[in-house]
Amino acid sequence: MISVNPSSSISADDLLEYAALVESYSSHPIAISILKSYGKEIDKSSISQYEEIDGYGVKAIIRGRLIMAGNARFMERENIPYDLVQDIGTVIYLAIDGSYVGNITISDRVKQDTLSTLQGLRQLGIKKLVMLTGDTNKVSQKIAQELGFDEVYAELIPDQKVEILERLENELSHKSKLMFIGDGINDAPVLARADVGIALGGLGSDAAIEAADIVLMTDEPSKILGAVRIAKKTRSIVWQNIFFALGIKAIVLTMGTFGIATIWEAVFADVGVALIAILNTMRVLNYKAL
Repeated sequence: MISVNPSSSISADDLLEYAALVESYSSHPIAISILKSYGKEIDKSSISQYEEIDGYGVKAIIRGRLIMAGNARFMERENIPYDLVQDIGTVIYLAIDGSYVGNITISDRVKQDTLSTLQGLRQLGIKKLVMLTGDTNKVSQKIAQELGFDEVYAELIPDQKVEILERLENELSHKSKLMFIGDGINDAPVLARADVGIALGGLGSDAAIEAADIVLMTDEPSKILGAVRIAKKTRSIVWQNIFFALGIKAIVLTMGTFGIATIWEAVFADVGVALIAILNTMRVLNYKAL
């Protein structure tokens, strides 16, 4: 749900139009929500000098005017006086030629299967769930409480996300791995830094998709459970093949030492074991992850 809140110097329609124009080159889910709410064709010929500033927002020259859209930190960085919004949701502040003209509030809606996915991850052995987000602390704490995260870090820029990720990694045992899930351009550095990076490809930015190890094209968090189950099943089959191959070879070598093994046992220990390992591996194709 989007709420358009203009100041007295601009109409709600104009505010939404400027927001849609300045966000038109962005692939961030917030930008997509604004464009969807605007619902009209974008004339990109009127847009020039577009710049996306990681962790802050975007700016561009539109019809000869400098339009800036981003979070509260962006307004503070540019020394633009603004009206701080305390509503639950993601707030996009807009300024034209250095003057604040209003904001757009996007109410965060948690995906339907997110809670069940997080619960499923715990059942699969995931020990700790942490939220790293650029959203306001109030919004983040509310969502984290609803979903049962162990820790939450809010109002982060990309560099801060990487710092926290590295700190969490240092707390892990040498056998543990760290997985990060994200979709925005601000998540790209963390996706690349994590042991396993998973991007939501449907709404995810190109940078996030490129940096990730795994891309979920349907944007369904529950697919993460399937990926983890497939990985566990594959690992199990790999160990089965290793023990089976080494075991058979050890038996045939022992038989050969005592002169019991013939050429056919040697062939089985080589070619036969390889064929059986391949057939065993093919069971993954029929594995039902969900």
